[in-house]
Amino acid sequence: MLEFNFTPFPVIETERLILDRLNETDVKEVFEMRSDAEIMKYIPRPLAKNHEDALAHINTINENIDKNIGINWAIRLKGDPKLLGIIGFYRTQFENYRSEIGYMLNSDSHGKGIVPEAVNALTNYGFKELKLHSIEAVIDPENYASEKVLQKCGFVKEAHLKESEFWEGKFLDKVIYSLLEK
Repeated sequence: MLEFNFTPFPVIETERLILDRLNETDVKEVFEMRSDAEIMKYIPRPLAKNHEDALAHINTINENIDKNIGINWAIRLKGDPKLLGIIGFYRTQFENYRSEIGYMLNSDSHGKGIVPEAVNALTNYGFKELKLHSIEAVIDPENYASEKVLQKCGFVKEAHLKESEFWEGKFLDKVIYSLLEK
């Protein structure tokens, strides 16, 4: 069965990006993203109401890293400590060598190729270092920007699940994309 060890924390570099550990100094940017209804439009989670909610989110991420059950990275441009987004692996199926990738980016950074660059770095890390066999992404079927990112990164549509999740009084569809280890 698959096992993770995130000590020391793995910092990942790409041509333009540094993916490193989220910390409490990122609370303002996490709050800005998690409280923005447009950014959270396709993420069925409550909006952050204050900095305490954002800090709780950061703490949950770091607890999962410390327990070796999930990992998220801060997305930053090289040479700039400002948090642009978050990307990571969630809901790992250790027995199946499969994990879900998820990401969010502040609105000022949309359309600049940041998410595909980060996704490609993470899938490479997931297959080579974490020994995953498959990586999935679960998206809202109307999230066309995320769909384009996944297709650009080689993910293939596996399923469209009808009304499979109940959130805020309504049933939501979800689409699953996946990428297999080459």
